[in-house]
Amino acid sequence: MKQLEVKVVTVSDGVIAGTRQDASGDALDAHLTQAGWTVVERRAIADGVETVAETLRELCEGFSGLVVTTGGTGFGPRDLTPEGTKQVLEREAPGLAEAMRLCNPKGLGRLSRACAGTRGSALVLNTPGSTSGAIETLDAVLDVVPHAIELLAGERPH
Repeated sequence: MKQLEVKVVTVSDGVIAGTRQDASGDALDAHLTQAGWTVVERRAIADGVETVAETLRELCEGFSGLVVTTGGTGFGPRDLTPEGTKQVLEREAPGLAEAMRLCNPKGLGRLSRACAGTRGSALVLNTPGSTSGAIETLDAVLDVVPHAIELLAGERPH
């Protein structure tokens, strides 16, 4: 199997404005690196349907790997990451999104509107903007992600 590659996108008006630190993006980067993934790109973008959709189109083009977003999955007026993501997904993966929501049944995960799915040979996962939420929801599915990426790339797993 080839090296597992990931791109991390922080969706936050505050990070773009310089009023918030990119704590969840940093945490995802460190966590994924420790888990054996190679972070090949990091990006911070403003909240909004079009900014998310444009960025995901660009990052998924010709990429065989994981694209993880952090931020914009809640109920705030600018939380539009799922809407932007759904514009570019070719196939949704509701089982992944459901598992991510259910990882902490008594926590705020139930308020997440995050989605998951594929575009080309890339798998896209939305995670919350909180550091603990991003790590916790990613960990709920990270064990099956390499298999999903192999299948997307047309590889036949053993």
